[in-house]
Amino acid sequence: MMDPEVSVLFHCAAWRGLLESQVEVELSERFNRHTDPSLERQIEEAWKDRVSKEPWLFNGAKFRLHSFCLASPKCSSTSPCPPKKSSCTYSSQVDQCDAGLLHDAAQNRTKSKHETENVTGPLLTLRLGLTCYKDYLGTNWSCRVKELRQRGQAEFSDSLALLSQPLGVGAVLCTNDEQVVLIRRSQRVAEAGGLLDIPGGHPEPKVVCERLGQAVCEDQINMILMQHRPQVVVSELFLSVCAEIRDEVNIPLSSLGEPVLMGIALNHTSAGRPSAEFYVRCSLTSDEVRKLYWKGGAEAHESTDIIFVSIKEVLQLDMSSPLWLELCPSAKGAVLLYQTVKPDVTPR
Repeated sequence: MMDPEVSVLFHCAAWRGLLESQVEVELSERFNRHTDPSLERQIEEAWKDRVSKEPWLFNGAKFRLHSFCLASPKCSSTSPCPPKKSSCTYSSQVDQCDAGLLHDAAQNRTKSKHETENVTGPLLTLRLGLTCYKDYLGTNWSCRVKELRQRGQAEFSDSLALLSQPLGVGAVLCTNDEQVVLIRRSQRVAEAGGLLDIPGGHPEPKVVCERLGQAVCEDQINMILMQHRPQVVVSELFLSVCAEIRDEVNIPLSSLGEPVLMGIALNHTSAGRPSAEFYVRCSLTSDEVRKLYWKGGAEAHESTDIIFVSIKEVLQLDMSSPLWLELCPSAKGAVLLYQTVKPDVTPR
């Protein structure tokens, strides 16, 4: 299925998804976007214009996905091998640089349970810098994004070098009666208003700093403290998706299972913005979830309705399905990963 709005950067089908203990991060200012005074002025002007029209918008620090390193599906504790590496790129380049990696992963999905259980330690490294929502709107959403990509390629041999590329999170949330939860986005959100989405948002650098005992303002966040405790960033990546489910759908954290990372999808309506997509199991039925949703959560204003779609129907969704046309890009990416990884088919 080739939808121009979305593509899969990588998936974890060989392991039916990854748990928190199988993921690590590398943090460095080297992974921030490149910039110059002229670009900064453009970003500031774009932000002021946007806020004048949508005063509820808030600028916060985000993690920037620079690149990743995913182990070969053939690696295990008994037969170690160097992990293959791939850069965070657009779909047109993924076909060239990641084709072998994706092929290997797909071919090894049928590995025995014994083989996959032998795999220990981190299988995925995410290389992260810092960015913010203002920079995202001023680069990924800029009318000059094509020019920024060309400049990035010409000046840094990286078409993403000048783009914000904030890493989002989203969840394919499955209820106890085999229904997938979708919410209809409010018209007051910055992107994809009125379309169907999965619960999601961003891992927050500020939350990481607070967990490390340093309460700071958004514009004071830096890498130094987090670099000493990178695993706290991994924890925030996994915890944040559950927090978004709690705040957007009003489901208590005690009713949610351990998140399973399926992979990262790219949203091409925002210049290839990356989002880590998870599978999360819920112990409640769809009726129970519906009642909680209508009671209203902390972020109830971000959506206007809740819809349930059977797992069977989600697995069969494609571009010819009427429902597909109602999905926003982030939901499409999550569905593609769910169809590929099938995290709930084989017990881990």
